[in-house]
Amino acid sequence: MTELLYYVDAYMKQFESRVIKTSEEGVVLDRTAFYPGGGGQPGDRGVLHREDKTAVVKNMKKGDGQIWHLLDIVPFKDGEGVLGEIDWEQRYKMMRTHTAMHILCGVIWRDYGASVTGGNMEPLRGRMDFEFETMKRELVDEIEEKINFEVEAAHQVRSKILPREEALIIPDLIRTKINLLPQGIREVRIVEIVGLDLQADGGTHVSNTKEVGKIKIVDYKSKGAINKRLVVSLDP
Repeated sequence: MTELLYYVDAYMKQFESRVIKTSEEGVVLDRTAFYPGGGGQPGDRGVLHREDKTAVVKNMKKGDGQIWHLLDIVPFKDGEGVLGEIDWEQRYKMMRTHTAMHILCGVIWRDYGASVTGGNMEPLRGRMDFEFETMKRELVDEIEEKINFEVEAAHQVRSKILPREEALIIPDLIRTKINLLPQGIREVRIVEIVGLDLQADGGTHVSNTKEVGKIKIVDYKSKGAINKRLVVSLDP
């Protein structure tokens, strides 16, 4: 099993680890701060170093409790120690974006009772679909004002890991129309925006909503009879 350092500290930029498995495509490490992707959030990029060897982490792949770091070259051997370095500029943009999406989801659930039907994100931009029958400019402006109020409220953002049975008795923990927690998952990571939102989530986030910065709703459209999409962007 790969120890997930980003669960504990999303601000970790460098980490020491050891190679426990290799292939022609990449390596598995015993511990990693690289987020492998999931929940609409892309995986991290960066590099692995050892003495005079450097490999670029191009992509990530999960499987059987292990995380593969897919590399441009594989100069490492089983058992070797490596230094991992995250592409921090991309990571921090994704942390801000992911927290922004939770603010949006929290406000819409609290004030309009609308479930999430889909979503995706890239650095400083994301989309989220909700169960709204109608979506007009006046409502979009109202939502934008509310989400930026929550940004400025400087809510703490914190996470914890709970046993599955304990987590799933929390009201409204799953905001999506489909429960995305496979039966095999025995522990659930909870991300809380204190005073606003509480969701099961495995991604990386900032520690305070103030770090997100101004959120703009740059587009909205209908994706079906009761499916409306909001597209948001963040200032650089």
